[in-house]
Amino acid sequence: MEAFLIKVFFFRTDRETSMGLIKTLRETEPFNQLPEEIFAQLNQSAQIQNYPAHIHILNQHDTPSGYLYIIKSGLVEIVVLTPGGVEMIVDYRKEGSFFGSTPIFTDSGYSAGARTVKETECYLIPKALLTKTAESYPHIAEFFNKAIYSRVRNLYSDMVSDHAQSALTQTEVYPFQKRLSEIMSTPVKTCPPDTPIREIARRMVRQGISAIMVCDNNNKLKGIVTERDLVAKVLARETANCQTANAGDIMTSQPLTMAPDTFMYEATTVMMSHKIKHMPILDRDEIVGMVTLQDLMKYRSQKSMLLIGNVSKARTVEDLISAREEIVKVARVLLSESRSHIETMEIISYIHHRIIQRCYEIVLDEVKLQGKTPPDIKLCFIIMGSGGRKEMLLGPDQDNGFIFEDFPDEMIDEVEAFFVPFAEKLVAALARIGYPRCDGNVMVNNPLWRGRLKDWQARISDWIRVPEAQKVRYSSIFFDFMPIAGEASLCQDLREIIHHEIKTHPIFLYHMMELDFRHKVPLSLIGRFSLEKDKKHKGTLSIKQAGSIFIVDCVRMFLLEQQVDATTTIERLDQLVKLNVINFETAEHIKAAFEAFTFLRLRNEIALIDQRKFPSHYLDPYALTKNEQDLLKEAFRVASKLQDSTKRHFSKIVE
Repeated sequence: MEAFLIKVFFFRTDRETSMGLIKTLRETEPFNQLPEEIFAQLNQSAQIQNYPAHIHILNQHDTPSGYLYIIKSGLVEIVVLTPGGVEMIVDYRKEGSFFGSTPIFTDSGYSAGARTVKETECYLIPKALLTKTAESYPHIAEFFNKAIYSRVRNLYSDMVSDHAQSALTQTEVYPFQKRLSEIMSTPVKTCPPDTPIREIARRMVRQGISAIMVCDNNNKLKGIVTERDLVAKVLARETANCQTANAGDIMTSQPLTMAPDTFMYEATTVMMSHKIKHMPILDRDEIVGMVTLQDLMKYRSQKSMLLIGNVSKARTVEDLISAREEIVKVARVLLSESRSHIETMEIISYIHHRIIQRCYEIVLDEVKLQGKTPPDIKLCFIIMGSGGRKEMLLGPDQDNGFIFEDFPDEMIDEVEAFFVPFAEKLVAALARIGYPRCDGNVMVNNPLWRGRLKDWQARISDWIRVPEAQKVRYSSIFFDFMPIAGEASLCQDLREIIHHEIKTHPIFLYHMMELDFRHKVPLSLIGRFSLEKDKKHKGTLSIKQAGSIFIVDCVRMFLLEQQVDATTTIERLDQLVKLNVINFETAEHIKAAFEAFTFLRLRNEIALIDQRKFPSHYLDPYALTKNEQDLLKEAFRVASKLQDSTKRHFSKIVE
């Protein structure tokens, strides 16, 4: 089949190649540093090639084609083979990204394969021209050599070493790592809105499907018709006219959709919580596939069923206590199997979020059953700190709050009468589940952490305009927030308030930097670890407070300065690279250090739980292997360099 498809590929070297390629090169590192005459040479030699969806452009062990591929449009999966011959996705590449670079500047073949998710068009730049260009501009070869030996190589190496894990272990973790693009059905069946329902029913029977997507003339999704729609909206209604009804009459308009790179665990939770069996998969509004709940169930293990399915079904706080205790088991498996420890942290955070959200719902239902009615106002329950960044591990405490809409002053007594006791019950329930109360009292039962939008605006304005040490500490926790339950739009309103205040008073970022940099990484001038001397943590150091927190804080400061929103530290780094605030190479070093801190901290927390101790970010660095000690030292050095560059940058504000 692939041999046949290859015949439909075609090249173009006309003017269409011209301006599109030059624009892409100007925006793509390392080409963006080249002069115009080099762009002209690359453009003259480059070609455009089209590939259908779901075919391999190149395979891991293919003879090199002699080209670098730059994606003009479409989506490409980077895939590797494990020793057992299982093909696994390690990355996704979109417009402007490149692949196939390994053989260009090395004697090696392809370290991974490339497979199209949807129809894709690529610019192909000849190897000979690239190597010739690199002779005059050595940063080209330097960039690609560093890229070659970074992400894909490391992912492949990790996957090879981890493949020796037991089949049971692989079965338990694999559903967490699978993405919808790996299991979705494609191409999908579609119909226009005026399609008669009898024709839809015939197609479902003839093609053995249970749903059809309804699209307009531009192939944009308008709705979905399922077997349930036919039964509930036609057969079960005496007034329905089977002769005249069409797809537009009975379809479910604006159905929930997801992107192809969404993880299965997230899709499973959403579909179960909304009680839907069909999920259209869209990539930038383009229909690329369909996933059913039945598809997802094929891959779900007992462990994922417990942690995701049972959380949504929990009826009591005790049910959630059991789910909370299971997280360490998933973390242990993910630690040995996951291709990225940052990805592991995001999965763990997702589970925490679902437990906290369900706890909120259970406590609210209990209060209502006691005869108390919530005030008729919009509100949002938010989580802050590591939870707000999706960077929770095994021992997070509570950092939460309430945002209310701007209700009138005369409602204050009514709102407080309900939410003061409700907040106390919620905090107590979360503590019972296993989320300790915050030592700094950053919780909804503290009036400082709940209020109307205008109350928050006054509070934030005070923090920023009068940046006392404690207020700056509050802001460092608060600025990483996201919605857990309620009206999410209130969060966006609050973000706009923060951006406005910081834009008006940028010197606040200097004060954030000053407070943060009173602390340094725990390395002496001769490269020895500096250990804690206080009785509680004597002989240890904190991976979080002395390491990863510096990366989190510095990256956040740059993002706030740019007035840009992103959730995780890694996403924030990617944004800063796009904005040319941090170069690609520096960002990769920071990411590697952050992942090293995450891995060592998570492994330490698991070990402490196994010893029946509470998970902690403190560890004895001299208990690590020599290689691990070297890794930790290098991570500390990266964090220290980031601190120094951040200090230089924000010190300019007061000059």
